Amino acid sequence: MSDAGAATIIHVDDGSASAAGKAPATSSSYDTARATAAAPQRKAAGSGVPFLLRSGGDGLGGCMGLMDFVLRVAAFGPTLAAAISIGTSDERLSVFTNFFQFHARFDDFPAFTFFMVGNAISAGYLVLSLPFSAAGIIRPNAAGAVRFPLLVCDTIMVGLLTAAASAAAAIVYVAHEGNLRANWVPICMQFHGFCQRTSGAVVASFLAVLVLLVLILMAACTIRSRRR
Repeated sequence: MSDAGAATIIHVDDGSASAAGKAPATSSSYDTARATAAAPQRKAAGSGVPFLLRSGGDGLGGCMGLMDFVLRVAAFGPTLAAAISIGTSDERLSVFTNFFQFHARFDDFPAFTFFMVGNAISAGYLVLSLPFSAAGIIRPNAAGAVRFPLLVCDTIMVGLLTAAASAAAAIVYVAHEGNLRANWVPICMQFHGFCQRTSGAVVASFLAVLVLLVLILMAACTIRSRRR
């Protein structure tokens, strides 16, 4: 009885299952083709957006490159002004008659000569580094190859400027305050113009040192982020 009452089930393949199975593959192939065709359009549309407004690494690299360029221009001004100011520091002080004069000139102090040369070298370097900084703005993806040499040169310039400014600052301090133990009188009581120019040059040089330190930190952070 159980064998006679059992129904026989015959599976008939009418093609619907195969069609249903092939449909996702056909849809996936169609989506892939659409994505491939739309990729050049998205790339072309993205290329028209300014690099500072793009999302992702290119926009960040472009912003850092622009800041690097602006800071180099900002550091060039103080170094050039300091070199010119110290190089034109010359004052004569007449006592009683014009035949008896005291003369204060920057090359009377070796520290001031070193200061002028150091700031002139730094100013020239900053001008020469501007094209390399601009290359980092135009091609942010290739900025890593430019940042490392600039980082090394910036570090050298910081050392040079710090040494020159520190040596000049010591002379300026003695010129303002003197030294009682060595019986050195403060000459700034008489040579007002000379001391004002040299003091301003030292301040400008230290400002350039601070800007270069910021450039070094920025370059180090950029190189580290690109190596991750």
